[in-house]
Amino acid sequence: MTIILLFILTLILAKVIWVIYETSRQGSLVKEQTEIVRRANYLISKVATSPKQLMDTMPRQIPSQFQGEWAIYSCSMTCKALANIAALYPQNVYKEQIAKIISIAMSVEIRGYDAERWDEDPINGLDGNVSHLSYYSHLAWMIGEYKLLYNDNQFDTLYHSLCAAMYRRISNSPILNIPTYPFEQIYIPDMLVAIVALNIYSKIYNGRYQDLVQKWMDAAKGEWMDKETGLLVSFMSNSGIISPMIKGSYSALNCYYLSLIDIEFAKQQFRILKKHFKKTLPLITGVKEYHSEKCLFGFDIDAGPIIFGLSPSGTGFALGAATMCNDYKFRKQILRTAEIACSTVSYNGKSHYLLANVALVGEAILLAMRTTCHE
Repeated sequence: MTIILLFILTLILAKVIWVIYETSRQGSLVKEQTEIVRRANYLISKVATSPKQLMDTMPRQIPSQFQGEWAIYSCSMTCKALANIAALYPQNVYKEQIAKIISIAMSVEIRGYDAERWDEDPINGLDGNVSHLSYYSHLAWMIGEYKLLYNDNQFDTLYHSLCAAMYRRISNSPILNIPTYPFEQIYIPDMLVAIVALNIYSKIYNGRYQDLVQKWMDAAKGEWMDKETGLLVSFMSNSGIISPMIKGSYSALNCYYLSLIDIEFAKQQFRILKKHFKKTLPLITGVKEYHSEKCLFGFDIDAGPIIFGLSPSGTGFALGAATMCNDYKFRKQILRTAEIACSTVSYNGKSHYLLANVALVGEAILLAMRTTCHE
């Protein structure tokens, strides 16, 4: 028993030393440059491969819809991370890698999750009336980031069609929102990806579609706020009825996407998020998944495994809002939490959390979140 106890104490001490070492190199985007580039190298090796290889990295234990969602998120968040890094550290040029990831996202294999739910291939349905919100918005967001950074026109035809389709369908909705999937409620974070994509398009093409972006944002600020918390809502019915449930993961993601459109509104929402959802435990700080419900342990497909009430996804997405809002104290606390929970491994010029062996999408999200900064 003494030997076992000493072994456990040795492992704990080693973990503490490792966490102190890893987090000592964090604190600013300048200080973190080497680590960030190494993480980008890892993501490129896993995402910029082929559609089949990318899909093969998705967990087999989850339904095909979520495998597809995690794959498209892996693509969009990796593209966002690479675009961020190229802007932060101009010596790193990722034009070819981002273009390859966009091409992978365009594949039949990746868009299959959306085609399965809508019983229609989203690319074949661009001129129709079926939503395809999830696939269109992420693909348009990727192309928009690529276009902003490199002013390259290789995806222009598809880009115009994607944004025109989203603009038409959202504009035609009496509640300015369309469902991600049939027979399901409206998920506001999914809608925000579309608004982010249209906002980028507007920047590139002299304000085109900005009318819808502004109209949606005005409605969000005036009509879609939760009365209890003051946060933008998480869900809405297809008739426009607001759900009283506010989720930490959704609210943190809302804050991040809002920061890409309206930084002042995002800062306001981020302050409210911290007030109602920030939770600090010994050595660990994060975002709760539920505001009023008591849930110490559980599992949510969007939030991940809930541990002591903390939401892994919510905490990760809050990293993006903290970075955009220059809250480097909270940002460092989240990075410390990530290191304690996930542990970084490094080799051959690459770094990643052990989490990536289970959920590559988590690695992509965290890198996109920690490298995003306001212009």
